Amino acid sequence: MHDALTRVGRTLRLALLIALALLFLIPFYLLVRNGLATEQDITSADWTFFPAELRWSNLRELFEDPAVPMARALVNSTLIAVASTLGTLLLASLAGYGLARIPYRHANAVFYAILGTMMVPAAVTFVPSFVLVSSLGWISTLRGLIVPTLFSAFAAFVFRQYFLGFPRELEDAARVDGLGYWRTYWRIVVPNSRPVFAAVGTIVFIGAWNSFLWPLVIGQDRDSWTVQIALSTYTTAQTVVLHKLFIAAAVSILPLLVVFVLLQRFIVAGVERSGIDD
Repeated sequence: MHDALTRVGRTLRLALLIALALLFLIPFYLLVRNGLATEQDITSADWTFFPAELRWSNLRELFEDPAVPMARALVNSTLIAVASTLGTLLLASLAGYGLARIPYRHANAVFYAILGTMMVPAAVTFVPSFVLVSSLGWISTLRGLIVPTLFSAFAAFVFRQYFLGFPRELEDAARVDGLGYWRTYWRIVVPNSRPVFAAVGTIVFIGAWNSFLWPLVIGQDRDSWTVQIALSTYTTAQTVVLHKLFIAAAVSILPLLVVFVLLQRFIVAGVERSGIDD
């Protein structure tokens, strides 16, 4: 009887997981289906699972559109996301390690000040940040799009919590070998902290890739558009180019899917080891 109930429970859980997976995949199906359809197929009252003829030419049309430099936008988004991720990981991990391990009587005050910045709405700092970037002449440049986003209080918090639980024995052994804080961090701490680096890096990369408002204001030149700005040009008050909007959205999420698939197992492991619940 117990074994029968166990099998029924497993079957129900499996059925629930399959149903949730299918529900999760519906938006991706719509992106692909509508991206390879005509405007008439998309707006038609007679819905079909897939159009009778898939228009792969929509993909070529997307990248050949002279009004929207989609290829350039993808390159810009990639550069910005990668640079922001690497810079944030470096700065936040150094801050977190310093707060967790380097003796300093004001370390807690600095830590609480960093946490305090997380409570300040982004809208409050938006105008001062724009004025600063404008005064530096960084409008429509990659520097203006990347540098102001490099430090993340949340990332510093996660690293600090993780390093508080990092085995001190490894660091003590490094001290015996004559390593200082910097070489201990670089040679011992970083190689043994890959899960939390991967988890934070994934979150930062996704956030940088999906960023819209800051690139919209700073990227005033078409050559500095990101993929999110390019997507927005297909939806205006006058027209909505549905097939281009869908195919562009499908193309734009591919890098995110690749990053997530490759690093998803580190996300849970990194958060579990960060000590956020402590």
